[in-house]
Amino acid sequence: MGKLFAVTIAIIAILSAVPIVMNYWGPPPDISTHGRAIDDQIHETMWEAGLSFLASQLILALFIWQYAGRGKSDKVKNFPGGAKGLVIAALIFVGTEILALGAIGQKAWATVYFTPPEKDALTIQSQAGQFAFYFRYPGPDGKFGAPHPDKIDEGNQNFFGLDPENDVDARDDIVAGELAVPVNRQINLTLHSKDVGHSFYVRELRIQQDYVPGLDLAVHFTATKTGQYEIVCTQLCGLGHYNMKAYLTVLSQEDFDKWLKDKSAQ
Repeated sequence: MGKLFAVTIAIIAILSAVPIVMNYWGPPPDISTHGRAIDDQIHETMWEAGLSFLASQLILALFIWQYAGRGKSDKVKNFPGGAKGLVIAALIFVGTEILALGAIGQKAWATVYFTPPEKDALTIQSQAGQFAFYFRYPGPDGKFGAPHPDKIDEGNQNFFGLDPENDVDARDDIVAGELAVPVNRQINLTLHSKDVGHSFYVRELRIQQDYVPGLDLAVHFTATKTGQYEIVCTQLCGLGHYNMKAYLTVLSQEDFDKWLKDKSAQ
């Protein structure tokens, strides 16, 4: 039975690697300037982690095969250094692997988070709340009105708590339930949560960023393909979490200008 178990482990390990090696389930299309670096990082991580997993399972199968028929009277051999040596070796191996992945992926990470947005990037504000996303654009004056949490009134669609009667900058702000952006132009997206933790995830952009209550966070990206893509919340935020989504619409500059004009007229 012991040797049969060893063979079973080896077969399962090899079969589990087949779909990955054959690339049966590839990533969705990449529509961002930084997506290639993210995909390369994931590809390298999968290879490194996959080879480590496969090797460990085959070694486990080998040990089971070798010692499955050992009798009670057989001499037990000790590993050099004992359990302490095994633990130290595992720590060194895993630590080296993590440091290597971090070193390889730091450039892709820095492109999104540690590099400031371009000077001409279009700034858009995003607010998440149970259970919807809303997006705010500056009007022709290029300025955002100041938000007032006490003035938030979803019944009157004042999702950002604006005060246009007393704040000139707020009068031409554009608020929408979808994120429309021009193609091939960098977007500086600021994220704010009005209640609990949420997440902004667009798989085609290769971006997943949490909304953290009490913090205004920013992430920038450049979409390279026109089309419509789903935005979903990936943080469990309540009973309506399953249905919390919006859409990213990437438009030509001409269509985007028309979209802004239509929204400002509403």
